[in-house]
Amino acid sequence: MHDVKFYYFPVKGLGECVRLLLSYGGQDFEDNRVAMEDWPAFKPSTPFGQMPVLEIDGKAYAQSIDISRYLGRKYGLSGVDAEEDLEIDQNVDFVNDIRAKAAAVQYEANAELKARNHAEFSKNVYPVLLEKLDEIIKKNNGHIAAGKLTWADFVFAGMFDYLKMMLRIPDLEKKYPSYQQVIDAVYSQPKIQAYVKKAQQL
Repeated sequence: MHDVKFYYFPVKGLGECVRLLLSYGGQDFEDNRVAMEDWPAFKPSTPFGQMPVLEIDGKAYAQSIDISRYLGRKYGLSGVDAEEDLEIDQNVDFVNDIRAKAAAVQYEANAELKARNHAEFSKNVYPVLLEKLDEIIKKNNGHIAAGKLTWADFVFAGMFDYLKMMLRIPDLEKKYPSYQQVIDAVYSQPKIQAYVKKAQQL
């Protein structure tokens, strides 16, 4: 078995999907949670000056979505053909678009502009995107794509708490019960439950 090390901040954010997928695949991995004060010293050693980073047998790889796609293929969570893979990629990118729009507002440095953008997006942007995602999940039997459990579900479940925080909708899964279906599909997996118990001790 490969020697696998994972590096990310001590939060779920964009790294949890990788932790979840590694756990699902039964891969032992060194879960390195890099504290903010240690990040400046560690940053130059990363491929692109960012995390997460997945190190396999000493070689470092970056980009959370691409790492997740790789692990999905490795652990049988990808499509059965090129078209199904295209659907998975498409819907993951849509989920990531929602996150990116929310992040643009969340990390706006100008407090007045941030408040104005949040009000605007909450009224005219987020509802449209969230309704479309709800429609997609319902169409796919409680999954993000392909009507079955794929790596896309792990991406969504991993970033869900982060997404709720940025959208400022703490009861998002109650507003859209389909979202909870995706989360349950991932977190009901026995190996994921074992990971969660272990992670709570970190």
